[in-house]
Amino acid sequence: MTSTKPHSKDLSVYFTESAKQRDNSPLKSLMKYMSADPALVSLGAGLPHPSTFPLGALTTLVAQPGHMLSECAHPPATSIQVNQPTSKTEGLERFLQYGNGRGVPSYSAFARTHTASVHNPPYADWDVVPSVGNTDAFVKALMLFCDRGDTLVVDEWTYPAILGTVGPMGIRVASVRMDAEGAVPEDLDRVCGENRVRVAYMIPTAQNPTGATMSLERKRAVYAVAQKHDLVLIEDDPYYYLQFGAYEEPAEGVDRLRGLPGIKGLIPSLLSLDTDGRVIRLDSFSKILAPGLRCGWVTAPRYIADKIQFHNETTVQQPSGLSQALVSKLLNEDWGHSGWESHLLRTQREYAVRRDVFVDLCREKLKGLAEFTVPQAGMFLWFRIVLPPQLEQRQGVMDEVFARMIEKHVLLVPGRMFSAKGVDGPYMRAAFSYASVEDLGVAVDRLREALLTFQQEK
Repeated sequence: MTSTKPHSKDLSVYFTESAKQRDNSPLKSLMKYMSADPALVSLGAGLPHPSTFPLGALTTLVAQPGHMLSECAHPPATSIQVNQPTSKTEGLERFLQYGNGRGVPSYSAFARTHTASVHNPPYADWDVVPSVGNTDAFVKALMLFCDRGDTLVVDEWTYPAILGTVGPMGIRVASVRMDAEGAVPEDLDRVCGENRVRVAYMIPTAQNPTGATMSLERKRAVYAVAQKHDLVLIEDDPYYYLQFGAYEEPAEGVDRLRGLPGIKGLIPSLLSLDTDGRVIRLDSFSKILAPGLRCGWVTAPRYIADKIQFHNETTVQQPSGLSQALVSKLLNEDWGHSGWESHLLRTQREYAVRRDVFVDLCREKLKGLAEFTVPQAGMFLWFRIVLPPQLEQRQGVMDEVFARMIEKHVLLVPGRMFSAKGVDGPYMRAAFSYASVEDLGVAVDRLREALLTFQQEK
């Protein structure tokens, strides 16, 4: 965040009335005096006395950087403990106490340093604010710019939680056509021209559900459309570090993982292209540490991060103190940034192996039964189920396909659950992230059996 960078463009003119009125919590605003004056005796804050906290230390076992915990006999796993404050992290007492919507300082400091290193936003006045995962962050970002009756731009196939969130809020959606790289810029331009819109929601890496990943050229084109229409882009990117590169055919003696991008070779984010400050980036530890931590962060111009902080203070306050304690201690002190990068690379390799195994199986056993584009990142394969012509137009045929899969003891997610328009096309989403590598083969065999029964129908 150097002074040589330009400042962000002020998009607060598009804030909703509720966003304009959202301000720092009166009680939280007093906490700055406690941190600024060590001699202060506070009779103001309604904080419980730390002596009543029954938790004296937090200890957990963690893998060595670059290893899975199950592999850690050699080298051994290590134990970390959060107790007294150190030069890099606060003590457990601080993590267990009330705080403001900006989170515990060491947690946010890591997110800020990491964002600067990986994305280097090209404007000066950016900042981070913690979130309780990306769905929480999405709602708070959306409410800055969208009220009941407004329209949100989404991909034609998108994350169902988004559709389930905006519907009850009375916010309509306008969908953009997709191809193998995600949203098509020309169609985004058309949708923005035909609708009064201020915000577009996108998952640029390993898009859920299609698995599509935007190239750098595609991101530049999307960003140019956003500039043309003065659009705010919500960049939801939980799969960013699960990039694998191109799929290679299996061959004896060939290391199929040699093309992994690691950290330095990742496709630059929309945030890294954002000269205006119109991208609100959502990052999460859910896919790269553990979803139950409910920890993430938002990167945006400071005036937007401030509004999200104020919203935090009237809702979640901040992520769980125990979760922040574990993440901050692990990443600031025990692993550090180099250990964190080793962990990310190991996680990337794990999912790359799973992608290759699953794609190999599907190419071998589902030929003529299902079509798909090989994903370059993430956890998903998006299948177009091939049905005989006489069944393609039959009402409810995809419900029959789903039921047949369940009979064969294999579960995929029906495509209609992701449709922004509520259409029921011949699509299914398969996740290769959770089942064991051995069970991936079992699942593909069962899927083949289920689909073959439809090919035999007259």
